[in-house]
Amino acid sequence: MENRNVLVVGASVAGPALAYWLHRYGFDVTVAERAPAPRLGGQAVDIRGVAREAVERMGLAAEIRRAHTGARGLAFVDAAGRSTATVPADLLGHSGGAVAEIEITRGDLVRILHEATRADTEYVFGDGVIGLDQDDDGVTAHFAGGADRRFDLVVGADGLHSAVRAAVFGPESSYVRPLGSHLAIFATRSPVPLDGWWKLYSDPVRGGARTAGLYPIGVDGEARAMFFFDAPPPEFDRHDAVAGREFVADRFRGAGWVVPALLDAMWDAPDFHLDAASRVYMRRWSKGRVVLAGDAAHCPAPLSGMGTSLALVGAYVLAGELASAGGEYRTAFARYRHEMADYVERGQRLALDNIPAILPGSRTAVWVRDRTTRMLPWTRHLPRLPWAGGDGTDEAASALTLRDYAKRTRPVERTG
Repeated sequence: MENRNVLVVGASVAGPALAYWLHRYGFDVTVAERAPAPRLGGQAVDIRGVAREAVERMGLAAEIRRAHTGARGLAFVDAAGRSTATVPADLLGHSGGAVAEIEITRGDLVRILHEATRADTEYVFGDGVIGLDQDDDGVTAHFAGGADRRFDLVVGADGLHSAVRAAVFGPESSYVRPLGSHLAIFATRSPVPLDGWWKLYSDPVRGGARTAGLYPIGVDGEARAMFFFDAPPPEFDRHDAVAGREFVADRFRGAGWVVPALLDAMWDAPDFHLDAASRVYMRRWSKGRVVLAGDAAHCPAPLSGMGTSLALVGAYVLAGELASAGGEYRTAFARYRHEMADYVERGQRLALDNIPAILPGSRTAVWVRDRTTRMLPWTRHLPRLPWAGGDGTDEAASALTLRDYAKRTRPVERTG
């Protein structure tokens, strides 16, 4: 096999999943991550449709299920905390609805993937890639620590703000499309009982839509607090956590429910994260010997319910196509893009449909959303709200048949 030496940049979900499959097919893999260790924070993520089959083939499904967050479904609440509408996790199929059957924190998924690959994969933490030079024979990766290393192929799996994409394809502004809203998230203790329900409180004001939420993690009160809101792009750097907290506090001033308590907790949260809600749109995912995977190639949008599934499936397909092509990257990259195109398009379309329901722009829109949601048990087989599975979330998440690449290649036995 040619082009066996592969650098994967990014150690979140797509990167380690890709490393798993590449090793299975006989590639030598290095994963580089600028963080000093696996990033274990973050919100809950869904594993839907064919992504469930992908983790089954990895042999990780049972472990992932054991790490389930325990979420029972979604509940909209009013300013007094009273439930106005609910969507149980089992109402719209195992992969439909706002909460899928398999819910796991991003941090737990990262941990599981890292543990499954660290024995076979070289991980380089705390040293990011700052430049790439490719020629007919390979790619030279320039690391922030000063080292230069040579690889046959490079995969950018480094997320929405991908450094690989910027270095090879051009500036972020050419591919990242802001959607006009923002999401802040951090770990906290819930000030109210959640009983397994992801609770969302929408309180639109003249300045735009705003929604606060609490997602339950386990049964001991641990939760993820989130603030989702419309606002013009801020003028401060997105890494400025103090300015970010002030931005959120100003936007949610005067809101009801438990928002004041969440804002107080936000100031001391060490894992506070704020970013603009954005999607990535690219006609091509590869250039020469460099290819993109996961959010770097096709981020759908935050709270889409599809980003993690797209990353897991994309890693499976990319590795399989490289193996089937014997490492001939031109053929493999083209097949990877073709195989994933419709699946990604469906996932991104669903993500855009989710936003109006999570961020209703008026009190009338909140009322309509809640009343329509309450009718779902009787109307679930009819056309309905896209965010609740009405345009076929379950179907879109399963809109790809995974090829059995093992029959077309000779996987090697894992050593760990």
